[in-house]
Amino acid sequence: MARFKYTGRDLKGKKSGTITATSKREAMQKLKSEGVRILEISEIAESVLTKEISIGNPVKLQHFVIYLRQFSTLLKAGVSIVDATSILGAQTESKPLRKALLDIEGELREGNPLSTATAKFKNIFSPMFINMIKAGEAGGNMEETLERLAEHYEKQHNTRQKVVSALAYPVVVGFIAIAVVVFLLVSVVPTFVDMFADFGGELPAITKFVLSASGFMQKFWWLFVLLFIAIFIAMILIRKNKQTKYYLDYFLLRMPIFGKMLQKAVLARMARTLSSLFSSSVPILQALSIVENVVENEVVGRVIRKSRDSLEKGQSLTAPMKKHWAFPPLITQMIAIGEETGALDAMLGKVADFYEKEVENSTDRIKSLIEPLMIVVLAGLVGTIVTSIMVPMFEIFNQVGTYQ
Repeated sequence: MARFKYTGRDLKGKKSGTITATSKREAMQKLKSEGVRILEISEIAESVLTKEISIGNPVKLQHFVIYLRQFSTLLKAGVSIVDATSILGAQTESKPLRKALLDIEGELREGNPLSTATAKFKNIFSPMFINMIKAGEAGGNMEETLERLAEHYEKQHNTRQKVVSALAYPVVVGFIAIAVVVFLLVSVVPTFVDMFADFGGELPAITKFVLSASGFMQKFWWLFVLLFIAIFIAMILIRKNKQTKYYLDYFLLRMPIFGKMLQKAVLARMARTLSSLFSSSVPILQALSIVENVVENEVVGRVIRKSRDSLEKGQSLTAPMKKHWAFPPLITQMIAIGEETGALDAMLGKVADFYEKEVENSTDRIKSLIEPLMIVVLAGLVGTIVTSIMVPMFEIFNQVGTYQ
């Protein structure tokens, strides 16, 4: 929501103040409904402390898919683009999308095309979306274009959810393991320190190690907090720099167990995006430039850039792909067949379907492998701490029994 400062007149005379609304147009409508004739209105600049901060796209993918589905349905029902945008802006659950649609409605009523209006909200509408809408406007098939976009984002969302679900389990169990170990070292182990000191005997090596770890954790706990913060900041900085992001993406794709799954997910995203763009008659060089930016992987992105350069020189699209390990023979052969037959969009669609299914199978296999492994790791950590306490306890009990 934004705040607007206004000056106007009502039945009582001159009036001024502020009003909150999602857009300037909505603010003016609110004031008119209150009987205020607007003389001047302007948005109040937000400070760093008051403005909304968002990282990446502020609109959830599922909300965006619903918007596209509903937009396509309204157009098929004969509703104009302007009225459809107004209806969707009023009923969408996403506040950032609602604000954007209300502003877009104003642009449309002024005679601007939808592609131009959405281009002003690049944090919400990707270059792929804008270019496909532009192609739909030129071809007069906006309903089909929106349906194709909805299908594209829906499949992209499903693939992403599968990858996230596969990665979430080890991450969650890992955090639980760390929390349990920290709790035991900070709260439980220190209660036995005095007892072992009074015992006076030689403690087992495992007990000495755990007691040292407990003392270090109690004294320097803030180092671990700083380490987590440093890792978080480092990851943000690495992803912002293309060179460092390349090495991060390279490591992720080469990572054991998860690397193959992430590679398939990236290839599925690339193939699906290219297929959608080609189906909407977006020029191939422009489509490759778009995919290079939306694929979200610098390793694959650089190969796509080389493929675009290869096409500009009159060479094959697949020539750079065949030389790179990230592109299996299947994908290069299918693209080559698509080039020869003139059905590149259909071939890429089949490639995307194949790799999306592969991602689903990979996530199921990873879950079945990771679950017992994480349980063993968690049991091992907790068991080590418990054993370090129990072993000297048994020795104390044996000594007490001997004296009696």
